[in-house]
Order: sequence, then C-alpha cells, then structure tokens
Amino acid sequence: MAKGLLGTDVEPMYSGANSFMRRKYTRDLRDADVAISGIPYDCATTGRSGTRLGPQAVRKASANLAWAPHFPSGLDVFEILAVADYGDLVFDPGEPMTIPGAIETHAKTILDTDTAMLTLGGDHFVTYPILKAHAEKHGQLALIQIDAHSDTWEEDQQRIDHGTMFYHAAKQGIIDPSSSAQVGIRTHNDKTHGFNIIHAPWVHEKGPEAVVAEIKRIVGNRKAYLTFDIDSLDPAFAPGTGTPVTGGLTPHQALTILRGLEGINIVGADVVEVSPAYDVSDITALAGATMAFEMLYLMAIQKQKKG
Repeated sequence: MAKGLLGTDVEPMYSGANSFMRRKYTRDLRDADVAISGIPYDCATTGRSGTRLGPQAVRKASANLAWAPHFPSGLDVFEILAVADYGDLVFDPGEPMTIPGAIETHAKTILDTDTAMLTLGGDHFVTYPILKAHAEKHGQLALIQIDAHSDTWEEDQQRIDHGTMFYHAAKQGIIDPSSSAQVGIRTHNDKTHGFNIIHAPWVHEKGPEAVVAEIKRIVGNRKAYLTFDIDSLDPAFAPGTGTPVTGGLTPHQALTILRGLEGINIVGADVVEVSPAYDVSDITALAGATMAFEMLYLMAIQKQKKG
C-alpha cells in the first residue's frame, strides 16, 4: 500500500491491504485531490442482491492494475493526482430510511474538503444522494450515465429504488436532462423525460468515437457527473451484476468512450452494480476496477490542464 497520496508502490497482487489501486487508507484529505469511497449498499435492488460486496471486490481486483502506468498513455496517474482511499461508509441496514441521508452526509463531508469523489457501489441508487451533495456544491449538473437501464421509471411516491432515482433527480433539478447523456441503454422505457439516449445498438452501429462526439455535443461546457453501471457491459464480459442484459457494450467500447471524455468538466464519478457472487472468475470486478482507473486518468489529465 502506498505510503503517501502521491507515487506508485509496487507489491505482489496477492498480498497487502486491499485498498483501491494500493492507495493509502486515510480520512485526512488535506492534501488529496480525489477520495476513493465505497458504499456497500444493495437494499434498493429490484432483482438479485449482492452489490454490498462490490466495493470490496473492486478494490481487490484493482491490485491487478496498480503496478503499471495507465495504458495506452503511459501516464503515471499517481504522480499527478493525490489519491486517498477513504474506506467505506458504515451504516445500519436495520434502519433503511436513514441510509440515503447518511450517504449524502458522507459525500458532503468529503466534498467540503474540496476533494473530488470516486465512489465504488453498491447498487445504482447510491448515485442519487451523492448527486444531491455534488449539486449542492457545484449547482445543477449534466449526467453522463453508461448503463443498460435508463433508471428513470416513473413512480407516484419517491422510493429507495435503483430504477427510479434519475427520474427524481431530473424532476428536482439536481441534473439537467437536456444536457445529459444515457449511453448503452437496451431496455424499453416509454418516456425519455428529456434525456438524450444513445441506445446500445447505436453504439454498435456507429462506434465509440461517434458516441464520444455525441456526448460532448450534449454536455458542452457544463459540469458533469459520470456514473458507470457495470451492467452497461454485455454479461459475457460482466456476469457479476444484479440485472444483466444481453447485447451490451464490450470493454473495448466502454474504455474508448471513457478515454474520449477528456476535456469534459467531470466533477465526480462512480462505478456501481458489481455483484461478485454471480461471477466466479472476478472478471466483473476487474472490469469495474479498470473503469474506475480510467476515471482517475481523466481526473489526472484535467488537473494537468488546469496547471
């Protein structure tokens, strides 16, 4: 595990503490650019549970990546970006109605130190209270959502549900649907609620470069939050998730899209819905860790350009 917030320390992938990318475990964020934080929550799932084990699995899988610079850039992200592993939010699962507020408070605590967040879920509901905290700091946000599902299904009363939270976030003005992009969608929803939807077949037909161009057109100069649901990947590549849908993105497509987001003003990000019990080979957790590392790369490039 790293001794400080900067630099890369190499040790065997089968040993050591399972911090994300071997970063130092600390809650002292005075010198940190980014805090990695886990939200081990899965009580909002509508199908198979198990994403409470996601942060732990993604951290463990990240040891496969922590020894080398970023590919293909060759950039040592951790010579540029001071990254701390903040650990996980601890909450009482026996008091479910307190959990959304606990997640939001957790996010505010980190953001109040002027540290960016990279969150490991947990089911996708966790993005909603995190978004609320980000919007309080940054104002209304654009959302870049890479996902198999829109998560904008309507409901009369607001529930703790991983399929409805972006419907509420849009209605409440937390995100602006007109400047938001939903990428990889391949489940039917009668209503778009004003979101720009880039369906999975369009991605396959046009290619990831066209997707990047469309995202940049939609988001423009707005501050954006990036959320990556691991079920955006086809279950051939990510079987360990609660609601897998065939016909999804390949890891190559997803990585190309993420790398292409350089230049967008990303203020926060997450990887969610890794459910390791459904994947005996840990390829889903490795995919999640890789996508999270790409997000850190984007943040490092962003810091470089700001000087």
